Amino acid sequence: MTIPVLLAIDIAPENLARLRDAGFEPVQAAGRAPLPEGRAAAIRAVLTNGSTGFSAAQIAALPALEIVCALGAGHEKIDLAAAAARGIAVTNGAGTNDVAVADHAMLLLLAIARGVVQADAAARRGEWAGARQLRPSVSGKRLGLLGLGHIGQRIADRAAGGFGMEVAYHSRRVREGSPFRHEPDLGALAAWCDFLVVAAPGGAETRHLVDAAVLRALGTEGFLVNIARGSVVDTGALIEALEQDRIAGAGLDVVEGEPDNIPARLTRLENVILTPHIAGRSPEAVRATVRLVIDNLRAHFSGQPLLTPVSA
Repeated sequence: MTIPVLLAIDIAPENLARLRDAGFEPVQAAGRAPLPEGRAAAIRAVLTNGSTGFSAAQIAALPALEIVCALGAGHEKIDLAAAAARGIAVTNGAGTNDVAVADHAMLLLLAIARGVVQADAAARRGEWAGARQLRPSVSGKRLGLLGLGHIGQRIADRAAGGFGMEVAYHSRRVREGSPFRHEPDLGALAAWCDFLVVAAPGGAETRHLVDAAVLRALGTEGFLVNIARGSVVDTGALIEALEQDRIAGAGLDVVEGEPDNIPARLTRLENVILTPHIAGRSPEAVRATVRLVIDNLRAHFSGQPLLTPVSA
């Protein structure tokens, strides 16, 4: 007998097939009408992601629910307290896309520092001489990381090992054994570094940590890169800082309001590079993430310990 898994997000056909082959019955719900009457009572598992989440009301509507799996590392919009109150397990995809996201972070950092996208556009317009501007180098500069989890660590390793950058980080906890300096004050980290990379989880605790004061500290020659969650950065303050050249530029894979409410003022700025939340979307990362979902589901329904549990 297959186990019904409610899909709160859309996934590719090949991943639907992988769920079926593993003994689970995908039940589509993302962007669709409510489940037919009586169908909700059979749902024992949910697949979602951190951006979409799963609310207390949605949890309450599924009386047989046992486990919620987040596709990817984020879980900020899953109501962990409501799940815990029902004894419902929650898992995420920690460690499955960190390589791809770290690669993308360095891509954005290099591209915005060197003006690659802007130079490409100018060259295509025939403005060859005008595109040959002096742009700052990256090697040997200072990198500040907001967050030193799996992804932050990968970024730090690339920056220090590949580009000889001096790395420091800000996080709630000091990472014991880390070779990188912990800076307890985010404003001080921003003032120190040439590049501030956001690699912290989303949610209420990190909302708008990067605010106008942090951006002022980053300064006119500093660059911001965000591959985490748009909510960590105060978008209004960022737009003002970019418009007024109070920071040198930004490379953003995530933005508050994505995908439907990206501020037009942001999209018009030439000192910004935007990518549509694709940092973790490599074939390798997606396969690993789906594999981990299946492994967590199998572990749960066979009474084995979960591989990546998330606690309230």
